[in-house]
Amino acid sequence: MLAKIHSCGLFGIDGYMVEVEVDVCNGMPSFEIVGLPDNAVKESKERVRTAIRNSGFDFPVKRITVNLAPANTKKEGPAYDLPMAMGILVCTKAVKAESLNECILIGELSLDGSVRAVDGVLPMIYTAKEKGYKRCYVPAQNGEEAALVDGIEVIAISDISEMVNILNGEAEPSFVHVDIDKLFNIREESVYDFADVKGQENVKRAIEIAAAGMHNILMIGPPGSGKTMMAKRIPTILPKLSFEESIEITKIYSVSGLLRNKGTLITKRPFRSPHHTISGSAMVGGGRVPKPGEVSLAHNGVLFLDELPEFHRDVLEELRQPLEDGEIHISRVNGSMTYPARLMMAASMNPCPCGYYGYSDKCTCTPDKINRYMAKISGPLLDRIDIQVEAGPVNYKELDSSGAEERSKNIRQRVIAAHKIQLERYANENVRFNSQLSAAQIEKYCSLGYMERTILKNAFDTLNFSARAYHKLLKIARTIADLDGSENINVNHISEAIQLRNLDRKLLH
Repeated sequence: MLAKIHSCGLFGIDGYMVEVEVDVCNGMPSFEIVGLPDNAVKESKERVRTAIRNSGFDFPVKRITVNLAPANTKKEGPAYDLPMAMGILVCTKAVKAESLNECILIGELSLDGSVRAVDGVLPMIYTAKEKGYKRCYVPAQNGEEAALVDGIEVIAISDISEMVNILNGEAEPSFVHVDIDKLFNIREESVYDFADVKGQENVKRAIEIAAAGMHNILMIGPPGSGKTMMAKRIPTILPKLSFEESIEITKIYSVSGLLRNKGTLITKRPFRSPHHTISGSAMVGGGRVPKPGEVSLAHNGVLFLDELPEFHRDVLEELRQPLEDGEIHISRVNGSMTYPARLMMAASMNPCPCGYYGYSDKCTCTPDKINRYMAKISGPLLDRIDIQVEAGPVNYKELDSSGAEERSKNIRQRVIAAHKIQLERYANENVRFNSQLSAAQIEKYCSLGYMERTILKNAFDTLNFSARAYHKLLKIARTIADLDGSENINVNHISEAIQLRNLDRKLLH
């Protein structure tokens, strides 16, 4: 007898439909799986056989062939255990075949017949809904994640026996529902606040501008100047996630297997801070079975690189493309995958290996040593960092000051207002923020008057900016104008933008 069960696989962060065909016939007892299965899928036959027996059902002593279609796409992971088991039970008439029409099944089986959670359920269910499926059966632990998709019935399954009873009409299915508004209204007070930062007004202003336009920012200064402290507070001034942004991030975390530790839905902007010993594949994604890297896990959030020159140079160079394009392309033998990577990169560094060059007579670094240290960061990478600001040492008077510093919630209100202006301005464009503008869009939305052009020309000639740096200046000036609520870019806006771009020319070179 032949049974056809519908399931879903993953390619990158997108799902694709898989038809699990199960044939049980007379012949020498065997259990074969075809359709380009990986080792995890090949091992399914032992889990399926044992789970069916331990659930109280008879396992057929016949020739069993399972085909995973399409056969030209490699199947990975244990998510096909449950559909295989149900296909065998349909062939043995333990389950009514018609009860599985327009349904998809996803789940890994334990040897006792219970159904375990799998990664990537959210993008799978999105794909199933788009293909017109009406109902899905998923592991109990993945129930709320799957229920984030509106328009498809979600039934969470604990074990094989429960599912058989539901399919045969002997038990009522329990549908899973999630209150999206309640998830977004759960407030978690951050322990970080810009009110804790004493002094460094110029850096806080630069961070506000960076957050308002989602620009990349580099802070350079001696140890103890508060660079890391301020970077950790950047998420506290960013606007809350929209539902669409939240779903994008949740898909990435679901595929990466990190969602189980984060809850049903990611409702806070990510803040990723990898160690400087990170490998290239861990940073941008990849591996034998490609997974999203840190740049994708920071999508719609902040990627913080502390002590930037300590990262391997080849790892830093791999950041060029995602910082420019907002996505990362990974090519492997089985195909090419694209992961989203629209993020705000914040980085910090010292001016020399000991950290005190230019700030204290304690510096013992030779010029050659300093040059080698700075050479770890290439010019093309610096060009992709919009804002470069100096964080000088904090004096005792600032630390001992009893004056109240501005709180994050006040800065956040200005950032939200600037974001709203940008979202309305670019409603008909394929961008959200000023940092994402293309050359043609810069020409359209960042027009300058005569005085502004004169100042920009003088800065371009004097500081030897590249064409990319020229466009970055215009984007930053546009963001500063948005913070001021100005429709036009004025002289003070372009002047401040230049001050935020000259650090790499003045100090690093």
